[in-house]
Amino acid sequence: MPELPEVETIARELRPLFEGRTITGAWFDWPRQVKRPTPEQFVEQIRGRTVLSVDRRAKWIVVSLTGQEGADTIGDEAVLAIQVKMTGYLHVVPIGSASDRHVHFIFTLDDGNELRMRDPRKFGRMGLYRRDEAGTVLGAGETGDLFAAFGPEPLDDAFTLGDFRKRIRRRKARLKTLLMDQGFIAGVGNIYADEALWRSRLHPLRSGAALDAHQERELYESVRAVLSEGIERRGSSIDSYRAPAGAGNMQHFLNVYGRTGLPCPRCGRPTRRIVVGARSTHFCSWCQRLPQRERTPGTDKMLAEMR
Repeated sequence: MPELPEVETIARELRPLFEGRTITGAWFDWPRQVKRPTPEQFVEQIRGRTVLSVDRRAKWIVVSLTGQEGADTIGDEAVLAIQVKMTGYLHVVPIGSASDRHVHFIFTLDDGNELRMRDPRKFGRMGLYRRDEAGTVLGAGETGDLFAAFGPEPLDDAFTLGDFRKRIRRRKARLKTLLMDQGFIAGVGNIYADEALWRSRLHPLRSGAALDAHQERELYESVRAVLSEGIERRGSSIDSYRAPAGAGNMQHFLNVYGRTGLPCPRCGRPTRRIVVGARSTHFCSWCQRLPQRERTPGTDKMLAEMR
C-alpha cells in the first residue's frame, strides 16, 4: 500500500499535468471504484469542472474543482478524492494512447490528454464531495468531515514534538501498531514504521506509553526524517507502486524493511522479522532491544517465531 511519501509524490507530479485543466468527460468500467455519488451521477457531475489544485491528506489525493452549472448534488466547488491503494497507477497520456485491460477509469482533459488509473487488483477508490463554507470536505450524506478519522499530518509544521508527546503518552499500544494507526498520525504504513523505529533504536513491540522523553523525541524526529527522505526519493517502488513520472528509488535506501537475514547497516547483525498485527515487521534485535520489563507471554511468543 502506498504510504505518505508515495501519495505525496503522486500529488506533486500530477499537479503540473492536471491543475488548470478542465475535465471534459469520464469513463469507468468498474463501478465499485466510485464511492460517491453513483457512477452515472459521478460522470455527469464531474464533466465541465476545472482543476484548481492537487493536494494530499493522509493516503488520499485531494483534487479541488470549480463549480458546475446546473449540478444537483454537488454545489459550487467540489472535491475529487482518490485512493490509489495497492496497485493503482495514475498517469497522464495523450488521448488515443495504447491502453490495456487494467485501465479502469479515464478522465478526458481539455488539452488533448487523459488522466488514467491502471489498477490490476481494482482496489482503488474515488468519490466526488462538497466543501462547506469553512473549507471542510463533507463526508457521505454531506455531514461531518470526510477526513475526521485521521490523525495529524506528521510533516505539518503545526505538529510539534509537544503534540506528539501528548498523543503517545496516552497510548499503551505496541509502537509498530501505533505508528500504523491512521487515527494516531496520518500516512505512515508498514515500510516507514519499520524504518522510523530502526532509526530511533526502538523495538517494534515496545509500548508507546513506556518511552522516556529522549525516546519520544528520537521517534518523533525519526518519523519526520524518514518520511521526508521518502518524498525526496519519490517513494519506495516495491511491488507495483509507480508515480506519474515513473518509479521511485527509496527502496534502495531502506535499512531494515524487506531485509530479513541481511546485515543491519548499523551493527552488522542479521535483520529479523516478526509478524505484528498481521504485518511483516523488520528490525535489528541488537540495536532495537525490548526491555525485560516490557516482555510478556505474548511478546515472547512473537519473538520465538522470529526469523
